[in-house]
Amino acid sequence: MAEETLPPTLQNVLDQKSLKWIFCGTFTFTCCSVTYPQLMHGVCDQVERVVLTTTSCSLAIQLAQARESVLLISTDPAHNLSDAFGQKFSKEATKVNGFDNLSAMEIDPTSAIQEMVEQSDSNGMMGTMMQDLAFAIPGVDEAMSFAEIMKHVKSMEFSVIVFDTAPTGHTLRFLSFPTVLEKALGKLSALSGRIGPMINQMSSLMGGQADATEDMFSKLESMRAVITEVNTQFKDPEKTTFICVCISEFLSLYETERLVQELTAYEIDTHNIVVNQLLFPKKSSNCEHCRVRHNMQQKYLNEAHELYDEFFHIVQLPLLTEEVRGPAKLKEFSKMLVEPYKPDMD
Repeated sequence: MAEETLPPTLQNVLDQKSLKWIFCGTFTFTCCSVTYPQLMHGVCDQVERVVLTTTSCSLAIQLAQARESVLLISTDPAHNLSDAFGQKFSKEATKVNGFDNLSAMEIDPTSAIQEMVEQSDSNGMMGTMMQDLAFAIPGVDEAMSFAEIMKHVKSMEFSVIVFDTAPTGHTLRFLSFPTVLEKALGKLSALSGRIGPMINQMSSLMGGQADATEDMFSKLESMRAVITEVNTQFKDPEKTTFICVCISEFLSLYETERLVQELTAYEIDTHNIVVNQLLFPKKSSNCEHCRVRHNMQQKYLNEAHELYDEFFHIVQLPLLTEEVRGPAKLKEFSKMLVEPYKPDMD
């Protein structure tokens, strides 16, 4: 294995006090070589969701010791934060039990737009029109939901926000929303001057409020201002970073490389990789399966070091014999993000 050039911890993230947005995410690593691929894909998808959530929760706990206030947000529709902490979370920020400055919330970006539409007009006419405008441009429905979420989050003024994202292409769609929405709202704003009077006239004839269109476009314009600011911050390495989470297997390493390339294309900083669920069997162990898995993992771990040592902090986390659930266990587990794990293999 090549000599490490960067410390194998996330201490660099804790030390960078300028960070406002921290994303934890991964691409899906599938089980296409297994006899029952459809069944196992569901199993593996859940495994990687748990691995990802454990990492994001642990990072948030460590950040809570270094920053004034931390918000942990799950944008994965299949939420795991409630299970991880053993506490029910919702779309409103809630203090995590046992912490004074750590809050968490679970949101679904794909459903948030419906709430926005329902709130946009009491008689439903402008709400329907807003929805039609949103769905007229691919990806804008999710992006508008994202904008509403970001407006809500920004109003809470946490010192740092950690995103626990879905382990699929959803993560990259989420990160592309600011750019998508900025372009779409620019088009809609340009149209407002031309079609606004006509829509106002139609709205009046149908018994609606004449100024409803102006209200709608005013809301879109304010949304655009927020998303433009967020887009700028996402591309600023002083404000935003993305932590890649994976396991030491071929497909996961392959997908991580794809993720790094995609993040680079989006101009989003990434220089940390967390490799989770590593096996370290003792020499006295009679478990052949454990030794084979360990050797395989070490092979791909070596490849990861060859690829990323020069520019990435590579953090190694072990596969434990019990679930990491509840504040106490998460606190203990989180220490390995800043203190390299030393396996006892004697």
